[in-house]
Amino acid sequence: MGSMGTSAARIDLDKFRLRRFVERLIDMGEMEVYDEPVPLTRLSEIIEGTRKGVLFRKAGPERLELAAKVAGGRARIAAAFDTTLDKLHDVYHQRLATPQKTIQIPSREAPVHEIVRTGDAVDLTKLPFHPQHEFDGSCYISAGIDYTVDPQTGRTNVGSRRLSLRNRKETGTNVTAPSDLKRIYQACVARGERLPITFTIGSHPLDLFAATTRTPGDELDLVARFRGEPAAVVKSVTNDILVPADAEVVLEGYLDERGYVEPEGPYGEYMGYYGAIHMDPVFHCTAVTMRRDAMYQTLLHGSAFQLEGSDAACISAMRAEAEAMRILRSTVREPVAVYLRETSGGANTLRVALRQCSAGEARAAIAALFDGIMRLKHVFVFDDDIDIFDDRQVEWAFGTRFQADRDIMIFQGMMGMTMDPSLDGRRTGAKAGFDCTRPPGHEGQIPWTRCAAKVFKERARFMTVEQVLESGPMFFAEIVESLGSDDGREVACALDELRQRGKLGRDRDGRYHLVAAPAGSTGIVGELYHDPNEGA
Repeated sequence: MGSMGTSAARIDLDKFRLRRFVERLIDMGEMEVYDEPVPLTRLSEIIEGTRKGVLFRKAGPERLELAAKVAGGRARIAAAFDTTLDKLHDVYHQRLATPQKTIQIPSREAPVHEIVRTGDAVDLTKLPFHPQHEFDGSCYISAGIDYTVDPQTGRTNVGSRRLSLRNRKETGTNVTAPSDLKRIYQACVARGERLPITFTIGSHPLDLFAATTRTPGDELDLVARFRGEPAAVVKSVTNDILVPADAEVVLEGYLDERGYVEPEGPYGEYMGYYGAIHMDPVFHCTAVTMRRDAMYQTLLHGSAFQLEGSDAACISAMRAEAEAMRILRSTVREPVAVYLRETSGGANTLRVALRQCSAGEARAAIAALFDGIMRLKHVFVFDDDIDIFDDRQVEWAFGTRFQADRDIMIFQGMMGMTMDPSLDGRRTGAKAGFDCTRPPGHEGQIPWTRCAAKVFKERARFMTVEQVLESGPMFFAEIVESLGSDDGREVACALDELRQRGKLGRDRDGRYHLVAAPAGSTGIVGELYHDPNEGA
């Protein structure tokens, strides 16, 4: 928990605010900016229509500033961690493993308490709740980060939940899926107690990482850990919950003691399908606090075929990739890259590239990954010559290096993601691994070598073809390059001259050799590959 009574002077209360991060993304070219007024009904259409983040300067009739998809891309997430994409996974683990303090500051020093509204001054209908998916049950704020304190343990729980507008002081929310908040709330209901809860609206992406990471300790500390330095927190005005003092907007209140009493939803979920309507608790708002120049926030959530821009999918993908690389480094000798496909509903399809040093490493990697990361449903393993971020290369390798009866691994009775509609209500299902690697020992063999144009670069090193082959066996294009030819036809004729003189041979991969052979014939060096059509 945070230390008490320390001045904010020790902490930069602007460094991790949403507005500063959005300004950085604009400088990076990662944000589209709409300066003109935009009605709330058009926000989601615009947000889904671009791969970039979006800043609305005048959203809705209140002309509020609202940022969308600030974590909806890999470059944006790397910027949030203040690192580069190639170092992102290691920085993630370093932050998570390094404890940091939260420091409680007085309300008068907290930017999020510059404006405080309580009692009759609370009016949620003035906030930018907006329609998000065609069949949703209401208009939503999707960027809420919730903070609660377990009454039985005193431990702070941090999560991320949507809020659906009901009236000036009430919203619905989703406490249905298995979570620590659900456990805490159900215990309160059993005791006939309300559960105080505070939501921040408008947060740095690192706070979203804290909200979606589960640890056994006090999760408020995760905010500081992911930031990589101490974080200032402030006590809520109407309850005893500590929240980041540099948030943009805060909604304080409680989930009432009646339990799951009101229908909530449907809502477009992270798999790209709607979550069905279900009974949920009601959030009663007792205070709204904010910065004077507050910037609101919305997430792209659950829009099918746009999941690569979804904040949740991108955050989940990066976290799973970092964990996958940690697992691979302890399982195989040379993992090269990992890529979780955000577009696969629920970000459950992982691609792996590795340099396979011995038979069975690809299969060992698949088994270890399923054992260590529950969300994974399909794992594809490729050789290191395949760029797993390039769909064309991946599909080519899948089509030419994979045999279903030999290379598929099926795991049954595995825990799956509860929102996966293909489970059809079951809690467990099947997962599959696909070994798309070449059999070990075939590296360099021509039938297993991908073909592409030769890029001629080298200047002439030899005067004649015979001189070239005296230096060692070479492929035809290598001979052309070694002679500095910009044609090649004369090389073919020169090779035939060697053939007529009984001095030309070729090996099974097609290299030309300088060897003794019958005049007029090409000698065969070694054995040729078996022709599968022979004897057919």
